[in-house]
Amino acid sequence: MYGIRMSFVLLMLVLVLPTLSTVSEASPEIILDYPWDHSPITVYIDNISVPEHYSPTYYTQIEEAMKYWEKGGNGNLKFTPVFELVDSKDADIRIKWVENLENVEGAPSGVAGYARPRISDDQYVRVDIVLEVGNYQGKAWRQYGDATMLSIAKHEFGHALGLGHSSDRRDIMYPEHEQRDNINPLLLSKYGPLLRAAAFVALIFLLYLGVSWQHSKKKRKKLEDEYFK
Repeated sequence: MYGIRMSFVLLMLVLVLPTLSTVSEASPEIILDYPWDHSPITVYIDNISVPEHYSPTYYTQIEEAMKYWEKGGNGNLKFTPVFELVDSKDADIRIKWVENLENVEGAPSGVAGYARPRISDDQYVRVDIVLEVGNYQGKAWRQYGDATMLSIAKHEFGHALGLGHSSDRRDIMYPEHEQRDNINPLLLSKYGPLLRAAAFVALIFLLYLGVSWQHSKKKRKKLEDEYFK
């Protein structure tokens, strides 16, 4: 019964608190000191059953989020986690993406991701992390860029490592994400080579103008020296 009650409390913390703009000082920063009884912690990333606007670059953000916590994260962990990526849905942490949590799973407005732990005897047995690929800004839906996805992934991994929310806005565990970039990663991957080529041509053109201007300046000075001595 204790494990069931603890699971319910954790789920409420993860689903409800991210919708708040401020957090009570009484909110716990650590839910479990040592949530896993083994190492490494295995991670499965579902990059097959993905929503329409999923970007392959999101996979890299998950890897970066794992490195962040392996290097100490926000400094509030009492242990050093070690992760191992596996190709099995029986992993300790399972990650998937949805188009939008509000529409797909009925999550409260403002929730960009959640970590749902399964607990037994004060230990995590499994954690399911669900991340959305975009949200609404007014009436318009906008896809998350890589920097935003990285921020959300770090936050949810923090929950998967036993951390609750923080009242410090500078802490990755503060329950409010922000759009850290506005670059659509799908458009960037599709048109990136073209944009880089255009930038290169523009640079060459600017260099040409600079050289031409310097040449004209020297030629004009030579004429001025000849006729206006």
